Amino acid sequence: MSKEKKPKADFKKAKSFLIYLKPYSSWYAVGFVFLVLTSITSIALPVLLGKLLGTNYGASVPIDIHVNQSDNMGNILMMLAILLPAQAIFSFFRVYTFSYVTQSTLRDLRLAAFQHLVSSPMSFFDKNKVGELTSRIATDTQQIEETLATTLAEFVRQIIVIAAGLGLIFYFSPQLSLIMLAIVPLVAISAMIFGKFIKKLSRKAQDEAAQSNSVLEESLVGIKNLKAYTNEFFEISSYTDAINNIRSTSLKSALWRGIFIAFILTVMLGSVVFIIWQGIELVQTGEISQAEFFQFIFITVMLGTSIGSFPDLYAKIQKTIGATENLMNMMLEPTEAITTATPVKADFKIKGDIELKTVSFFYESRPSVTVLNKINLKVNAGQTLALVGASGSGKSTIASLLLGFYQPVSGEILIDDKGFNNYGLSALRSHIAYVPQEVILFGGSIAENIRYGKPNASDEEVVEAAKKANAHDFITGFPEGYKTLVGDRGIQLSGGQKQRVAIARAVLKNPSVLILDEATSALDSESEHLVQDALDKLMQNRTSIVIAHRLATIKKADQIAVINDGQVVELGTHLELSQKENGLYRKLSEMQFKN
Repeated sequence: MSKEKKPKADFKKAKSFLIYLKPYSSWYAVGFVFLVLTSITSIALPVLLGKLLGTNYGASVPIDIHVNQSDNMGNILMMLAILLPAQAIFSFFRVYTFSYVTQSTLRDLRLAAFQHLVSSPMSFFDKNKVGELTSRIATDTQQIEETLATTLAEFVRQIIVIAAGLGLIFYFSPQLSLIMLAIVPLVAISAMIFGKFIKKLSRKAQDEAAQSNSVLEESLVGIKNLKAYTNEFFEISSYTDAINNIRSTSLKSALWRGIFIAFILTVMLGSVVFIIWQGIELVQTGEISQAEFFQFIFITVMLGTSIGSFPDLYAKIQKTIGATENLMNMMLEPTEAITTATPVKADFKIKGDIELKTVSFFYESRPSVTVLNKINLKVNAGQTLALVGASGSGKSTIASLLLGFYQPVSGEILIDDKGFNNYGLSALRSHIAYVPQEVILFGGSIAENIRYGKPNASDEEVVEAAKKANAHDFITGFPEGYKTLVGDRGIQLSGGQKQRVAIARAVLKNPSVLILDEATSALDSESEHLVQDALDKLMQNRTSIVIAHRLATIKKADQIAVINDGQVVELGTHLELSQKENGLYRKLSEMQFKN
């Protein structure tokens, strides 16, 4: 059953890809017109050359039987003088139109793939490595580009050449044609078997390339950890294994492709030699003319070349089908219902009342592990709710649910007494700012990273936000000020500086709800003081959800929820929970403040 369904699946993926080609179908049709014209001129060339050599003036072979005295060498040369420039012009327009269609289609495809990725839910990224995803867009689209621009056109051109060539050689000599065609079924059957085998190897090579890209990207992203733990050898070994697998599979593919091409060429060239021998006998017996013999030979050589190129072209097309399948599989994954076409402008305001009612949750990758178990929490607009507990207790998962990264398995989340799903996801997120423990800055300047919170913000607004985040002083201390480049992922800035840039970004966004995920836990005392002061300013008159390990930072919270094994085990103010005998918060508080 799986073998019967596979071709249908291939066709379905190819059909999905054709959506991106459709807007340029008229250009592609023009390209095929020029392709047909170049194919016709290619066929006409050996016909004219055969006539030329078959004239009294052009014959160089000592065969003097049935020479057509009416052939005019001057007319043939004039036709060749017209044919060659025409073929050059047709080829130019064919190449340009196919390149235009290819680049336009791939631009749309790459954009659609990127939009799909950034619109995918977090569960998608839980299951897929970033390196493999980037490989899909980079490597697979490159394979598609080669096929659309050259391979497919060449494949069709060879079909036209073969079809027209077969018609002509049958016209010149049915007997010689039948001898040549005796080998065609052998070539066709071999091509089918080879095509399936090479497609499997090509898909395996693409998967291994994606895996090697994943190792490469993860190593470079985590370069500090790699060096700190002196794991250069381990990562080099992993990457060596990955690229050796690529090499092994690619060489295996090349080996079989080379063997098959060598087999085809041997059969074809051997057939050509046999046909020439038979043709000379037919000329000598007067069954065909000398000109027809030369025409037959030239066209046969062209046919042999065309048929010989078929396996490689077919293998490339099969490889592209594999690449298209991988890319289309990725793009058939469900996405979030978010807005990507225009900047998000919410047409509503929220006060910031938040309530979790019997919310339960587990990750798709670990369905047997319940992360949240019937959580009930409520925070009023403008208040601060702090979440504390051991690592893995479910604190960050609550933040992810509030941001809509995941949906509860059961229960519901209310915003201003309305269900979470009653709001547009993009619009709702536009009212929420998120400051994580590990801030990721984007490549570019400090000003561009702050402006990420409000893309259309003026320079004055950016500076004001930086001042409120206690970031203005260190920014102006750089020679280039706000134009200072932060480096890859913000590597040029310290942890405290990155946190303050992230806070300035949140200030600029001016959210109704603020989520702070251990925003000060990795900072030194001086940086923590500056960051905490900036956070205190940011939290004023906003609903704030604060995840903290350092209890000193949440003493002023309106409510503190102690999370343990996915459940709220304690709820109250710092004073109330500190006085609770045998309470978990009290134990945590005593340990931290004692130290």
